[in-house]
Amino acid sequence: MCLALPARIVSLEEGAMATVALEGIKKRISIALLDDVEVGEFVLVHVGYALHKVSEEEAARTLAMMAEAGVLEDEIEEITERAP
Repeated sequence: MCLALPARIVSLEEGAMATVALEGIKKRISIALLDDVEVGEFVLVHVGYALHKVSEEEAARTLAMMAEAGVLEDEIEEITERAP
């Protein structure tokens, strides 16, 4: 399905890249579409790009709704299968 998932930034890298973590999975993504992101913040990630920042509360609500709808596990599986 390929939905945008909220994930926490765990490290910033050169070249407008960052590593995010979600459910124990870490993924390298582009943060080129955002200004001023920091480690610890949550971003919505879609196909390897951070689209915008979200609060920790909004990230938790979104993940809970996705889990309740039964799509979270499939989406996490999809991001682990895509290229880094």
